Amino acid sequence: MTEVNHHISDDLLMGYAAGALPQAFDLVVASHVSLSNDARTRLDGFEAIGGAILDNAGAAELAEDSLEATMAIIHGTPGEPEVPATCDGVFPAPLRDVAGCDPGAIKWRPVGMGVKQAVLHSNRDGSARLLYIPAGHALPDHGHRGLEMTLVLQGAYSDKDGRFARGDVEIANEELHHTPIAEAGEDCICLVATDAPLKFDGLLPRIAQRFVGI
Repeated sequence: MTEVNHHISDDLLMGYAAGALPQAFDLVVASHVSLSNDARTRLDGFEAIGGAILDNAGAAELAEDSLEATMAIIHGTPGEPEVPATCDGVFPAPLRDVAGCDPGAIKWRPVGMGVKQAVLHSNRDGSARLLYIPAGHALPDHGHRGLEMTLVLQGAYSDKDGRFARGDVEIANEELHHTPIAEAGEDCICLVATDAPLKFDGLLPRIAQRFVGI
């Protein structure tokens, strides 16, 4: 496991265990858990509590076609994609199922100032994207209209909340206004989930936002 200094919160882990998080945030939580012993241990505890509650819950009536409906869903779900054996380890296993194995094969889209992104999932509940920040570069100064969860996969960045390296998660809300700066020496790759557009200070980032959707 990766040494993690910034951990995911209990409320988000409980939401994940209960299946109550949007899909975009599920992806970040699952990827973080795969990199953190601490998160894995806490999640196991929440899942055990949930299982005990279900064991003590009363029986519920099922519709007559419940079995047929369930089997139809199972048969209609695509199997897990094959992962190349030559994975370089940047993407944790839950992310490989969505993005593949090789960061170099990602179809990155420039968003300005050398930063690139690749949207993995987007709907009205939230979006998940990969963010590529060249070493020594900064994201534009910005705030948040909702929740943003950022998991570092490669390299590191710093902002007013500290230094975030591989496996670390930063949780941002409407109260945080920051300028993440990638450390020199290695390009930074992050997995980011948001449930609302960011609030950029500069005119050019606000104009670009209309086209890149960040």
